[in-house]
Amino acid sequence: MSRSMALLMFLVLVIGGGLAIGYITLPGEWYAGLAKPSFNPPNWIFAPVWTILYILIAIAGWRVWDYGLTKPQQFWWAQLVLNFLWSPTFFGLQQMGLALIVIALLLVAIIGFIKVTWEPDRSSALLFLPYLVWVAFATLLNASLWMLNATG
Repeated sequence: MSRSMALLMFLVLVIGGGLAIGYITLPGEWYAGLAKPSFNPPNWIFAPVWTILYILIAIAGWRVWDYGLTKPQQFWWAQLVLNFLWSPTFFGLQQMGLALIVIALLLVAIIGFIKVTWEPDRSSALLFLPYLVWVAFATLLNASLWMLNATG
């Protein structure tokens, strides 16, 4: 397979998968009715931010695949699974506590990817830094939503 075809496949997988999951698990009335922290961003910001992040994630995944870096690939696939699992858990199942566990594990996988990629392919590690910042913020947001809306 050519390098450009492989890159295209990574882009389709990550962007297509992420946007499809986002579309299937739109926030809806349940999310609209939640008490939100003061730092909750407007809903319109999520799609453009995630689209940019998905492009960066796909490029980083393609790079570590292209270079044959095994350990980074393991972290890359782990973060993708956890990333794709979060929206169905939070919005689909409406399980904010379980979603908090998923996103915390996602944060660990992102940090792991950056750590194991830093020396062999710093560019891929750097591509994950905006993702790390956004997911750290999203983890805080998830935790705040859970605490503000806990019942019982």
